[in-house]
Amino acid sequence: MSVFTSITHDELTQFLATYSVGELVAFEGISEGIENTNYFVTTTQTRYVLTLFEQLRFDELPYFLNVMAFLSEHDVPSAHPIADKQQQYLRRLNGKPAALVQCLSGKGVEQPTLEHCRSLGSALGRFHQHSPTFKACRPNTRGSAWWQESLHKLRAKISPEEVQCLSDEIAFQAQYPRDHLPQGVIHADLFRDNALFEGERLSGIIDFYYACNDALLYDLVVAVNDWCSRSDGSLSVDKVKALVSAYELERPLQADEKSLWSVMLRASAMRFWLSRLVDFHFPRPGELTHAKDPQVFARIFKHRVAHCDVLQAIW
Repeated sequence: MSVFTSITHDELTQFLATYSVGELVAFEGISEGIENTNYFVTTTQTRYVLTLFEQLRFDELPYFLNVMAFLSEHDVPSAHPIADKQQQYLRRLNGKPAALVQCLSGKGVEQPTLEHCRSLGSALGRFHQHSPTFKACRPNTRGSAWWQESLHKLRAKISPEEVQCLSDEIAFQAQYPRDHLPQGVIHADLFRDNALFEGERLSGIIDFYYACNDALLYDLVVAVNDWCSRSDGSLSVDKVKALVSAYELERPLQADEKSLWSVMLRASAMRFWLSRLVDFHFPRPGELTHAKDPQVFARIFKHRVAHCDVLQAIW
């Protein structure tokens, strides 16, 4: 959620006039994240988050906004998009597709406790209970084809050892398709900075703009790799058990999901190592930007590969 596109007070005032949200009081850019431009917007009614979409096309965006509305309406804590006076969630601002959504209370956590992990796991399980019934479908654009394209793009930027490591893993993952696993809408980016807490109570999941249809297990391992990893890349078994146990109270995992647990942990770690390498070596200009350290996920990935058998033994 960086600021790549600046807006003026007058531009925002005109934009807000198409909604029934009161008059503009203040706005400020949000620096966290890496994909879209985001602002906190305060009106005479309340506070909102305004997103200007930097890469997604206008016709792609109803999927994400409808996912957010669907989950919010099914008691999954998330921000509901705001409809304008024509009952549309999506408009244009400064040449970019733009949407206004609820601003949830709370903040992200840097060092999650066991209770944070339980709260997150429970909410994700409820999310996955409902997500298979969502009617629209969007493929995962960060899947195997993107892995190959990204590695090709990075070859001249990273070491031969890194190229070989990533190439080997892409070949390994090709042996384990996941289309037979339970499928539905997934968040696909449920990191600590995409969940808000008040104390240890989860107040909401945010930033659904990687949402897609894929294996539900993949969404779970994305969360585990971020929420339960130590600084050296290893996993806290206590946090994994807290998160997964709470998840399974809402949606028990199937035997074929458990059998691919360690493989999927590796797939998730590789995907985020690749994306952080791309963001680091091919940065986009912005007023406020924040690129995440690729080495964090390099360590996570290497641990998942080195300890594959041990990780599988959790079941």
